[in-house]
Amino acid sequence: MIELVDIEKRFGDNVVLKDVTLRMREGSVTALVGPSGGGKSTLLRCINLLEIPTAGTVRIGEDSLRFHPGQKVGWASIQKLRRQTGMVFQNFQLFPHRTAIENVMEGLVTVLRWPAGKARERAQALLDKVGLAEKADAWPATLSGGQQQRVAIARALAPSPRVLLCDEPTSALDPELSEEVVDVLGQLAKEGTTMVMATHDLRLASRVAHEVVFLEAGKVVEKGEPAKIFGSPERERTKRFIATLTQR
Repeated sequence: MIELVDIEKRFGDNVVLKDVTLRMREGSVTALVGPSGGGKSTLLRCINLLEIPTAGTVRIGEDSLRFHPGQKVGWASIQKLRRQTGMVFQNFQLFPHRTAIENVMEGLVTVLRWPAGKARERAQALLDKVGLAEKADAWPATLSGGQQQRVAIARALAPSPRVLLCDEPTSALDPELSEEVVDVLGQLAKEGTTMVMATHDLRLASRVAHEVVFLEAGKVVEKGEPAKIFGSPERERTKRFIATLTQR
């Protein structure tokens, strides 16, 4: 269970998230959609505490942290929660001086202190899972954008996180290459991987998500199953936004 209760995030006087409460069950996929600047990526980063909420509670499994304005949270507590998450970024963020398999191994060796042999075995299995077994020794610069993003997904999965967070995982890719990533994320969803993703990709959200959450101006406007949100949303603002996606 991932639970966000009354999450607020401010940057100075700018309120980016306001009173966001969401519960995401184990094994589910949640898609955060909405206009740019609506708070999707900030909310995602509040889950793994790359952004520290101004107020509210973040719970992952049995661990939770409560935030208050002006309160300092200990680094050990932040790390305990963060290590239960894996993050896939919009622009891959692979190490250019590491091969594909070395990118996947990096966190296991440097952070978790796994022996190199064990880390390599785990990394090879994950590259196989994302369809890149034959690219293990390739440099990122020689890979397509879709292949780089699949390596990034393998890297995020390496420490067996409780939840995989994806920030616009297909937005830097053309439609053909993004299909590769949608297929991989769809397979992970079928295997019961818990995921939360911020996306503008209607195809990704409709094919992979169990629940869609529409955010605007830092607030939850509407949420529900993809068929409901994309086919018959209740709120007029949601209808207008979905119309802009389907016209692309």
